[in-house]
Amino acid sequence: MDHLTITQAVSQGPVQWPLHLGSVPALASAFQQRLDVRNAIDQAAAGHTAVVLTQVLSGGGGVGKTQLASAYAHQAVAEGVDLVVWVDASETDQVIARYAVAAHIVDAPNALAGQTGEKDARAFLQWLATTKRSWLVILDDITDPDTMQPWWPPSSAWGCGRVVATTRRQDAALSGGGRAVVDVDTYSAHEADTYLRARLRSARAEHLLDAQTEPLAEALGYLPLALSHAAAYMINEDVPCTDYLHRFNSSAANLDDLLPRHADTEGYGRHVAAALLLSLDVAQTCEPVGLAIPALRLAAVLDPAGHPRDLWRVEAVINYLTAHRVPIPSPHSPAPVSSTQAKAALRLLHRYGLLTDDAQAGFRAVKLHALTARAVREHTPSGEQREIVRTAAEALTELWHKGVEKAVLHTNVDSLDGFAGDLLWEVEGHHLLRWVGRSLTARGLATAAVPYWQRVSDTSERVLGRTDRKTVMARRELAVAYLNAGRSKDAFAVFQEDYAYEAEALADASLQARQAPDSKRDFHRRQSTEGLLALLEDTLAVRERILGPTDPTTLSCRIKLSIAYWEAGQQPQAVSMLKLVLKHQNEELGVHHPDSMATALRLDHVRGERKERWWKRSAGSWRRS
Repeated sequence: MDHLTITQAVSQGPVQWPLHLGSVPALASAFQQRLDVRNAIDQAAAGHTAVVLTQVLSGGGGVGKTQLASAYAHQAVAEGVDLVVWVDASETDQVIARYAVAAHIVDAPNALAGQTGEKDARAFLQWLATTKRSWLVILDDITDPDTMQPWWPPSSAWGCGRVVATTRRQDAALSGGGRAVVDVDTYSAHEADTYLRARLRSARAEHLLDAQTEPLAEALGYLPLALSHAAAYMINEDVPCTDYLHRFNSSAANLDDLLPRHADTEGYGRHVAAALLLSLDVAQTCEPVGLAIPALRLAAVLDPAGHPRDLWRVEAVINYLTAHRVPIPSPHSPAPVSSTQAKAALRLLHRYGLLTDDAQAGFRAVKLHALTARAVREHTPSGEQREIVRTAAEALTELWHKGVEKAVLHTNVDSLDGFAGDLLWEVEGHHLLRWVGRSLTARGLATAAVPYWQRVSDTSERVLGRTDRKTVMARRELAVAYLNAGRSKDAFAVFQEDYAYEAEALADASLQARQAPDSKRDFHRRQSTEGLLALLEDTLAVRERILGPTDPTTLSCRIKLSIAYWEAGQQPQAVSMLKLVLKHQNEELGVHHPDSMATALRLDHVRGERKERWWKRSAGSWRRS
């Protein structure tokens, strides 16, 4: 407020009660009462002088905090509360200015013409503390809890005053001074569905309701702001829920088109994506400076339902944050980001309501709203996406080796795959897809494993080619999935089609495992070796199921696998494999058959026994081996 407004307040004459100061937002069409949340607010207010509404599932806004505060303001007006003050608290200067004007309007004793706004504001706070008149002050959208500390309305000496505040911040300062914090989540599934139906009916657009109304609400994450914009879009364009859901799920669509600014018919005042990311620029300038944006971009490609905190200690993540920190604190080469700073970046995003960091949630400690994640991805420069995908893939790989709960890793891999597409293959991250698929197979989920491996093998063939060993490996997995699903004919068809490519693929895998360079390539060498072992294991599984355990082709594959085990340092597995081969050969061919004796020599060599012992028994067989 400027000085002219204060002058007008001074000259307005005797106070006319009740007073309503500030512009209270109108309630949205089909406003949901949200009785559970309002009961929580009422209970908090019973023992506290102020109630602060924040969000339980952080997403930058849009959960309906302002609408709930507005409902309390309208209720206070209807009940005849003497003074209702609505304050835009996004800037502390605005709060002070509003208080200063209010001091003159209510004729506060210490409000004097010509003195500073801060003195008038303090006079208003003193009046609130001592007046016997009933009052309600709404502080909407507090963005800086620290600077707000001196300007919180005080406790009423007569118990007739109340404060309701809204904020997207998660800050300890909000709960001090007798204030209670109430978390406001998105709509429940029932509330979201009820809102959509009521909103469309109120616009005489019932024909847009169909069987996909509930799935649409779920796809929008039950976010009130998004539901409002989506409903307006459907009404304006005469698009039913099914068609809108199809457009929303299309990879080519973006939030700016699906939830456009002109769809803000309820007067929220913000585009959805802008509302979700409103705090990001501010967070980027806070300590640790320059990490908020890269950290949020990385989190946005993972599962919105949550990923482990440990991911932010992984070396690949630390290196990514170091490389993408903007602005760089030092004009010279950037200092490495520490794991402590990475954790601080998470807490920073948490405080600004951009994601939730909750240690009590275990392996799903870090989560963010799905629409926030989508908004972040859509605003990520295409040139940075490859490095983000690579970082996420390497981080999830390390967590997989550390034994993090597989169900959590599965959903995070699925989210990464959904965003990355072919990029995941280009950065050598598709081994994660194989791990997820093999996990499905191991758990006996054949119904899910078959279509999963069909998709993976088709993608591998398209991206890498039909003869690539990774494609052959994926098709081996598909054959195993077919067998587990009782589809032996389909498995045999895959086996027949791939037989011609098998030797070439195995040779290529073996060569890569042997020739992978040292130094900083340990990870890739390990992946090559694991790829060879996996391909041999899968090939053996298919041959045993289709050709039988004693078929020469099966035994030949088992010998190759034993050699691969031995070269990978897995001696017990190599010994076990060769023992089984020798058993079958002795039974089928006899102990003196050249093949049996060659296998016996290999087994002796793997065990580390003296070669001379077997050389004396069969020099010819040793040369043959």
